[in-house]
Amino acid sequence: MNRSLDAIFRPRSIAVIGASRRPGSIGSEILAKILEAGFEGAVYPVNPHAPYLHSMKCYPSVRTIPDPVDLAMIVVPRDHVMEVVEECRRKKVRGLVVITAGFREVGEEGARLEAALRKKVRGAGMRMIGPNCMGVINTDPNVRLNATFAATAPTRGRAGFMSQSGALGEIILANARHISLGISMFASVGNKADISGNDLIEYWENDSSIGVILMYLESFGNPRKFTTIAQRVTRKKPIIAVKSGRTEAGARAAFSHTGSLAGGDVATSTLFEQCGVLRVNTIEEMFTLATAFTSQPLPRGNRVAILTNAGGPAIMATDAAVNLGLTLAPLEERTRRGLKQHLPPECSLGNPVDLIASADATRYAVGLRALLADATVDGLMVLFVTPTMINSLEVAKTIVRLSRRSKKPLMTCFMGKDRGAEGVQTLRHHSIPVYSF
Repeated sequence: MNRSLDAIFRPRSIAVIGASRRPGSIGSEILAKILEAGFEGAVYPVNPHAPYLHSMKCYPSVRTIPDPVDLAMIVVPRDHVMEVVEECRRKKVRGLVVITAGFREVGEEGARLEAALRKKVRGAGMRMIGPNCMGVINTDPNVRLNATFAATAPTRGRAGFMSQSGALGEIILANARHISLGISMFASVGNKADISGNDLIEYWENDSSIGVILMYLESFGNPRKFTTIAQRVTRKKPIIAVKSGRTEAGARAAFSHTGSLAGGDVATSTLFEQCGVLRVNTIEEMFTLATAFTSQPLPRGNRVAILTNAGGPAIMATDAAVNLGLTLAPLEERTRRGLKQHLPPECSLGNPVDLIASADATRYAVGLRALLADATVDGLMVLFVTPTMINSLEVAKTIVRLSRRSKKPLMTCFMGKDRGAEGVQTLRHHSIPVYSF
């Protein structure tokens, strides 16, 4: 693992330069989030105009802090950033996160300042995220780092997430928490003046706390290097990417956002395909894949069984599975005999197995036991349309209980948002992927 990013993701001490007592300001929010997360190291507010913040001693500059500083969070006006970085260099700070905007994304003058900033940082041997970013998170209980101004803190999990957009990153963090998708590390990289997505992929490559890498990209800094790294990393863990700027207008918007060229869409798809990156079109699709990869074992093959209580959704699921290159498991004869013995005669015993609308938790248990034990089944899709007379919570509990006894991946679809809400929450709580359609 490249340890040069440890100062940013595993710091022993943090200076918040530009910490503020003004409620609602970014400097105030970042300091508050670091403290709320219970960061395990030392925290030093830096503000020459405030003697104390949050009952903590405040320092006039990073150089007046008596102890070593690993990470500096820089939240000062753009015209003061270079001065602060120079002070960090003299203090021998190893990691920087520059929240401040107003660099390459605003035009030529900003681009010149950013180039000078990059030169100073790299010349000093420091590493930097930003500028124009939202911050970083590491949910490791030995670190407890939330150095962002995001309103919602993520739950701990196995996803490493990189976003080139701070605002979108905040929304994704909130939605990830809502669907119980846990995050291990998060980085809002902004303009990527120093640390890029390539650096993060390499850093997360051999990190056992990260099982899947998620990326929201607006541009590539070094496509050739990305290809080399991604080809290697995707053999170990999946990389799922949303790449915006697909149209000419979108590419122009990307440039005005972070000052980066988006690149051709066809070329991007080809690049992803060559290096094994899973490209999705929406954040929802990213979550769909991420919840499965982070909570379920990999299937031994491509044969799936579908268990349902409604014919229409089962047909749609069949079409979707076949279109994705999966096949319906043929089912063993003993599986069919067992189902016939324990299910009403109205049920369909092929694949999909249709338990019909009156199916309760007991009937779902019959289907689940039989299909999970079938040697021709590599994975299982469980569909449940929530009828008024059936307790969705009990069905969900049955799925959780029986899935724990199997090493096969299982995914669920609970249709009927209001009536199935308790069941959905139970499945999410126990890390069973659950989808609406």
